[in-house]
Amino acid sequence: MSTLELGPLRRAAGTLRLPGSKSISNRVLLLAALAPGATEIRGLLDAEDTRVMRDALGKLGSPIRAKQAELFLGNAGTAFRPLTAVLAFCGGEYRLSGVARMHERPIGDLVEALRGMGARIDYLGRAGYPPLAIHPGSIAAGQVVRVRGDVSSQYVSALLMALPLAGGGTIEVAGGLISRPYVEITLNLMRRFGVQVQRDGWTRFVVPASAYASPGSLVVEGDASNASYFLAAGAIGGGPVRVEGVGHSSIQGDVRFCDVLEHMGAKVAMGEDWIEASGRAPLRAFDLDLNHIPDAAMTAAVLALFADGPCRVRNIASWRVKETDRIAAMATELAKLGALVEAGPDFLKVTPRKLNAGIALDTYDDHRMAMSLSLAALGGVPVRINDPECVAKTFPDYFKAFACIAR
Repeated sequence: MSTLELGPLRRAAGTLRLPGSKSISNRVLLLAALAPGATEIRGLLDAEDTRVMRDALGKLGSPIRAKQAELFLGNAGTAFRPLTAVLAFCGGEYRLSGVARMHERPIGDLVEALRGMGARIDYLGRAGYPPLAIHPGSIAAGQVVRVRGDVSSQYVSALLMALPLAGGGTIEVAGGLISRPYVEITLNLMRRFGVQVQRDGWTRFVVPASAYASPGSLVVEGDASNASYFLAAGAIGGGPVRVEGVGHSSIQGDVRFCDVLEHMGAKVAMGEDWIEASGRAPLRAFDLDLNHIPDAAMTAAVLALFADGPCRVRNIASWRVKETDRIAAMATELAKLGALVEAGPDFLKVTPRKLNAGIALDTYDDHRMAMSLSLAALGGVPVRINDPECVAKTFPDYFKAFACIAR
């Protein structure tokens, strides 16, 4: 296993342009494959998760016409969940699999919702989890489908994007909907491809029997989740650090990470296509519900190392079913660094103490663990990042970019 030595670092300042958003990129790729005609996509992310989606669509055709395919989708939830729903309505024989961790990430609520509509889907391993076999089913148009929304918002997004293929229908969400900003991204992009969904709060979505239509061209904005690491660096290490490619016009919920930075006392400025942060540790402690920004909430957990008192990240149960169990993983690594950590089913409490130097930090094959933990080096101590290449999932050049602003 490779390692990367970082730090000790005490200063962060500079400007960088972000790679495209993973969440937008994979949604746009799928919608473009479902819309007749050519769609020019600019700013598309080039990383592992988008490559597996592109490879899958290459096998399926654009528009999707293959009636038999075996698809390996890595650990990309933004590919696996939507393709499961779409292919359930395509009348073919498909097998979907991924890496070992993908086979530990639940998909049962989505499968049961699709089965309730007449889809035929079998589990090829443990019930409720990938891999899956999808067979031709009997799907009637205009159905009401019920799905839980308290495990993963990707189930709702998957059904939303797939229902136009089934002649429309109504989605009723049970158990509350987490990570709502990601569903907002889905609704926004569906509008750009000609399908206007009617939303009744966050419990009912009516999808019309409309066909997708290509917008002709579309620009993928920079990844707001990835922006959080650099903005946090500016808040810790003086700044200013400016990220370009995301700003006031963003459709991504993770731009609200700026609220966390301001709550902690950092200075944040924002333009149409840029965000800038500056500050200096120690920052103010916080106790925040970050259910709406679960990815950027990981950055907040590491920022707690630089706070003036105990910090609590709340309502993050979805961390348990991500690329790793992020609550357990983050608790373990922050404790290594010297913090007092309390982990619960849906929260993390971090009490900062003097940082330990020279700690080897494990990343659990999770890109966001690697990127967020890199911030610890700004505490003026050297740290070692194990398996830094895991950032290839969404940001292959992350550590090069980090080196350009931190010193």
